[in-house]
Amino acid sequence: MSTTTENGVGGSRNTSGEKTYKKTTSSALKGAIQLGIGYTVGNLTSKPDRDVLMQDFYVVESVFLPSEGSNLTPAHHYPDFRFKTYAPLAFRYFRELFGIKPDDYLYSICNEPLIELSNPGASGSLFYLTSDDEFIIKTVQHKEAEFLQKLLPGYYMNLNQNPRTLLPKFYGLYCIQSGGVNIRLVVMNNVLPRSVKMHYKYDLKGSTYKRRASRKEREKACPVYKDLDFQDMHEGLYFDADTYNALMKTLQRDCRVLESFKIMDYSLLLAVHVLDQSPKEAGEPGQAGGDGKRPVAQRVLYSTAMESIQGDGKAAEAHTTDDTMGGIPAKSHKEEKLLIFLGIIDILQSYRFIKKLEHSWKALVYDGDSVSVHRPGFYANRFLKFMSTSVFRKTQTIRFSPSKRARTSIPALKSFSQEILSSQKEENEEESRDRLGGARSLASLEGQVFGSYLRPDLVPATPSFYEGSSMGTISSSICVNLETQSEDRDDMASSSTFTLEDSAICLTSEQSTMDVEVDMDPDDGSVLDIYL
Repeated sequence: MSTTTENGVGGSRNTSGEKTYKKTTSSALKGAIQLGIGYTVGNLTSKPDRDVLMQDFYVVESVFLPSEGSNLTPAHHYPDFRFKTYAPLAFRYFRELFGIKPDDYLYSICNEPLIELSNPGASGSLFYLTSDDEFIIKTVQHKEAEFLQKLLPGYYMNLNQNPRTLLPKFYGLYCIQSGGVNIRLVVMNNVLPRSVKMHYKYDLKGSTYKRRASRKEREKACPVYKDLDFQDMHEGLYFDADTYNALMKTLQRDCRVLESFKIMDYSLLLAVHVLDQSPKEAGEPGQAGGDGKRPVAQRVLYSTAMESIQGDGKAAEAHTTDDTMGGIPAKSHKEEKLLIFLGIIDILQSYRFIKKLEHSWKALVYDGDSVSVHRPGFYANRFLKFMSTSVFRKTQTIRFSPSKRARTSIPALKSFSQEILSSQKEENEEESRDRLGGARSLASLEGQVFGSYLRPDLVPATPSFYEGSSMGTISSSICVNLETQSEDRDDMASSSTFTLEDSAICLTSEQSTMDVEVDMDPDDGSVLDIYL
């Protein structure tokens, strides 16, 4: 059964039904990975710690592992192969940055058989997962490995300054040479723990052109949906304000980093776990990774979704007993309680000539702004806009907070204010009539200020605040200076000032008819606060 993909990376199954990749069986590949990493990381412990230099990013170490063994390498049951390690000292430094000790790294990768993931996606790459859920090992093409090696200095300088990121965290870059073929591998953080059942998975790019899962994909046990599917199935994922702000700040920072490296065509891998469905699924097989073991949260620093947006540099021990397994709490539009797991993936696609050509061709046939391949700046902006509006949303809540000001109902204050204003109006009415006989009220002034009609040169009389409230929002301590627009009139003063500070009541309102007993929130226009 052939599984050759459009990028030319061939995969098939041999006569025994075992999957092969570049004519190498999956079992031989997994064995070579464990032998090679075990040898190189173990040998690296003898080298003293020192600062990483620029040339360290371009060092390539190579070791030959024959099947019969040698003075330096153990014997094995796989074909002879050569194992190359890229930038070993640099990657050792970055593993330490994330709290990964050499013994733990070796134990995770080499102690138990690697688990092959059955849903590789459209790239044709193979994915292997360590049994403790910590690391993903992915096969990459030559161009991707080359691009990552060039990217390392700047990329990791940014990562070192800010480990709180949703970008992939690469812990190693290797190459296996066997039978005349090169198989390149990267070791990354695992975004989706197997111990948590993911009810929905999405690969989101923020584009609409052909961004719907195929019929074949939908028939899978756990399909990966796309942008249009998400819009059909969800009306957004809702977070509290602090979590939403932290998430969007992280996404914005990551997108700017990718844009600076001219990277595009990346995706947001998003998985949703519905907590309300967990109890009835607790007895289902595979919930603990298929081996019946008790789920254990990931130990590597900043490896979980919550740490990626709220990491503070502290030890990850606080997250090992977390019931959320590092997911971000959220709610659906139906008020379902959710856990969100996410990360940015496929960042090793630079906007090279072939991608420019691809976008130009698609733009002639389709809407150029809707296709996924696009220049990095536009791609980042479209990606962020889609995530901040269609995917992630902020929960809108009315916050009740204690206030030093006395609070009472709006109708009572309104009635009381009318009495005071009415008496004030009667006291000042005769004086105002004598002093400004031809003046208009503030209600009439509304037309003069905003419409500039009738008599704009007239100075208004002191209005009642009940009349003035019809103007919409009147801020406390407003001072309206009305300059006379006709300077050649002798019967009027050159300017006049009307000050609301002299009055007994300050109104701050956008809807004067609301009956809400809450404080004024500067971000919430629906809240009315009247105080004396």
